[in-house]
Amino acid sequence: MKITVLAVGKIKERFYTDAVSEYAKRLSRYCRLEIVEVADEKTPDGAGEAMERKIKEKEGERLLSHIKDNMYVIALAIEGKARSSEELSGRLNTLGLQGISDIAFVIGGSLGLSEAVLKRADEALSFSRMTFPHQLMRVILLEQIYRSFKIQHGEPYHK
Repeated sequence: MKITVLAVGKIKERFYTDAVSEYAKRLSRYCRLEIVEVADEKTPDGAGEAMERKIKEKEGERLLSHIKDNMYVIALAIEGKARSSEELSGRLNTLGLQGISDIAFVIGGSLGLSEAVLKRADEALSFSRMTFPHQLMRVILLEQIYRSFKIQHGEPYHK
């Protein structure tokens, strides 16, 4: 199985890059992982709704340019379906059993994802109704994907 994490913006803080690297190393036993970063747009202070929509559209176009037709796309969105770790593990397992071998998780920028990206997504996943920094969300996502594979393989993992 190939897992692609498509994310808006670069990670600047070392502690985040170290965590992403650690989970990428751990995941290499279970899947091929690719992390693709696209440039984020600067949001001016006091940007109105129209400006914010335009920013999300630009970032969305960049994300969509990396999504292949055969990818199963899971958008991370507050309004998505909340799943437990066990449910996410089961969902990934089911997708694999259905012959889906190329899954992309999409993380938006500070304003979220464009309508075009949400429409392209096969499903939306919510980790919480809270908002997290997109750099931290990458770490949380990778940890949960790793936990999913550990659950699928019946391997112990701390709770």
